[in-house]
Amino acid sequence: MSGTLTIFRRELRSYFATPVAYVFIVIFLLMSGAFTFYMGDFYERGQADLQPFFMFHPWLYLFLVPAVAMRMWAEERKSGTIELLLTLPVTLWQAVFGKFLAAWAFIAIALALTFPIWLTVNYLGDPDNGVIFASYLGSLLMAGAFLAIGSCISATTRNQVVAFILTVVACFLLLLAGFPLVLDVFHAIAPQGVVDAIAGLSFLTHFTSISKGVIDLRDLVYFVLMIGVWLYATAVVIDMKKAA
Repeated sequence: MSGTLTIFRRELRSYFATPVAYVFIVIFLLMSGAFTFYMGDFYERGQADLQPFFMFHPWLYLFLVPAVAMRMWAEERKSGTIELLLTLPVTLWQAVFGKFLAAWAFIAIALALTFPIWLTVNYLGDPDNGVIFASYLGSLLMAGAFLAIGSCISATTRNQVVAFILTVVACFLLLLAGFPLVLDVFHAIAPQGVVDAIAGLSFLTHFTSISKGVIDLRDLVYFVLMIGVWLYATAVVIDMKKAA
């Protein structure tokens, strides 16, 4: 556990050692506000909730989270510091989990800084704060799943741009699986069981369920499994690259 904490502190400090972290946070906050108050018709809806805010999170994460994830291992491999990292008194799993937790904590900080929007909706009306809290939890879990995918893909290449593009594509496909237009197509050609299985693979399906205030164990298990499977794949990839 101490090895994981060591990597976690090292990586989290590195995020704030350059202006890139602050640029990312500013962009995330500006885009969240713009989507909520302008594209989401926050005032025109006349409802005291944050549905317009969370509605755009999957699409914000689609580009912003891969931008964070692309450097996790690709930069280490390109600079050659991955060999040094793996010679430290930490296990491979501690390194993988520590780097993931640091990146996830960084995204959590950016998400937490959107609290003025939560305060605004409470000032303007009487929202269901339980639903809002559940939506924040779902958003953070979804970001973690995006990040775990990005971690695995970043471990496969030395090129951060390639890692970014491949992560965007992979996450987009997993979002698209729950999109109504896609499901409607499968409704016409496949039995309901197949349609449900495809929808069950989608980030969008599980996040939408949680954002309604329903914290279903199946949705939590889905995100935990997605994170666990992709982090395991990350460790396997790094171990194979090390052996090669």
